[in-house]
Amino acid sequence: MFTGIIEERGTVTAVTASGDGVRLTVQAPLAVSDAQHGDSISVSGVCLTVADQGPDWFTADVMRQTLDMTTIGALEAGAPVNLERALAAHTRLGGHIVQGHVDGTGELLEVRPGDQWRVLRISLPAELAPLVVDKGSICVDGVSLTVSAVSDAATPEPWFEVSLIPETLEITTLGARTVGDRVNLETDILARHVQRLLSFTPTTEGGSR
Repeated sequence: MFTGIIEERGTVTAVTASGDGVRLTVQAPLAVSDAQHGDSISVSGVCLTVADQGPDWFTADVMRQTLDMTTIGALEAGAPVNLERALAAHTRLGGHIVQGHVDGTGELLEVRPGDQWRVLRISLPAELAPLVVDKGSICVDGVSLTVSAVSDAATPEPWFEVSLIPETLEITTLGARTVGDRVNLETDILARHVQRLLSFTPTTEGGSR
């Protein structure tokens, strides 16, 4: 479990084929400072398990499903990634509850600069659109953000917007994102549970909804 508050910006040092997946090695001095074999680390929003580690790096195995569902498969040596260690029970929950289970990816459609912030408009897979609401929470590349605008329900190509403060632009990879880049998206777990529960709600005439 994570909070979406990025602790460190790491660097991919190696991507090695391993069966139908890959082994990803990331330079991450802070993330491994107290890491143990089997610990979870969020890599740009994807929960990965430490399989090997050194003084300032760790390696994780990434299976095919994760490669297909996220942007991890496009990473190359030298790429920056957002890192967060798993939430400790005694830590303040500064962002929102993030599982590191990416729902899908979106494309950066527009970047609008402001005096002290930057607005990003990101495409949203149609099946995820009902789960994203104005002023709600969303996780983009592992970063907990507040939705500042959403497209109308009837919009054929859904989108949402987030507004990034200088701190977010500086310490995460989102500050370097440009139009056309793809990002990992994780919707609010509470919204996903509500959607699932509603699918089992009986109608007044019986049967299921």
